[in-house]
Amino acid sequence: MTKLVEIENVTVSYREDIALKNVSLGIEEGTFLAVIGPNGAGKTTLLTVINGLGRILSGSVRVFGISLTLRNIGRIRKDIGYIPQNSNIDPRAPISVREVVSIGRTGKIGLFRRQSYKDKKIVEGAMGLVSIDDLADRPIGHLSGGEQQKVAIARALAQQPRILLLDEPTANLDIKSQKELTDLIDRIYKENKLTMVFVTHILSHIPTSCKEAVLMKKGKIVWTGKIGSALQESTLSDLYDYPIEIVDR
Repeated sequence: MTKLVEIENVTVSYREDIALKNVSLGIEEGTFLAVIGPNGAGKTTLLTVINGLGRILSGSVRVFGISLTLRNIGRIRKDIGYIPQNSNIDPRAPISVREVVSIGRTGKIGLFRRQSYKDKKIVEGAMGLVSIDDLADRPIGHLSGGEQQKVAIARALAQQPRILLLDEPTANLDIKSQKELTDLIDRIYKENKLTMVFVTHILSHIPTSCKEAVLMKKGKIVWTGKIGSALQESTLSDLYDYPIEIVDR
């Protein structure tokens, strides 16, 4: 299969802090990959590297077979959808759900370009896929946290990305919203076989369709393989430096 992401011996720093240390990773097209690890492990930084951000001190990155350079970042990021942990939307923001989702088309058509009929149909389709059609005209700031995350997913899907990056999308949501969002992400993968990278430190939030895993600790990838093998008591105890007991319910 085609490797969409090829990271070779990459080191990333933020000022004096080393966030990633000689990290190497390949992600094949159609993979649903979970990136698991404690807070501060470098999980979000790994996403920023794939997304063309982060100060790379050494190593190389290729996305879609293209070397990640300043010259190529814009071209690469057109095909990468990114869903952050928090949207931090001002409840007074005078922008509707449909307008937010429409922003997903900007990377494809360019700033200040009028959307075509096709673009508008793509936006409507993205809202339909995540079942927020009925919220289309609502102000984005009036929605719940779970609804706002669905809008963020629709915005990313409207971009028609080849890779979808999800940075702890279920964080700070109530239990019902966590389950709804996890099921939604699961369905999107099953229906589209979109290459997805799902960052989390909460194991119960990992969608069932996710079959591959990367374990990170202190800026390094310490394990890669099938997720069933990753979710073992000894492996997780080493990862979190804490005795983990897995209980079947």
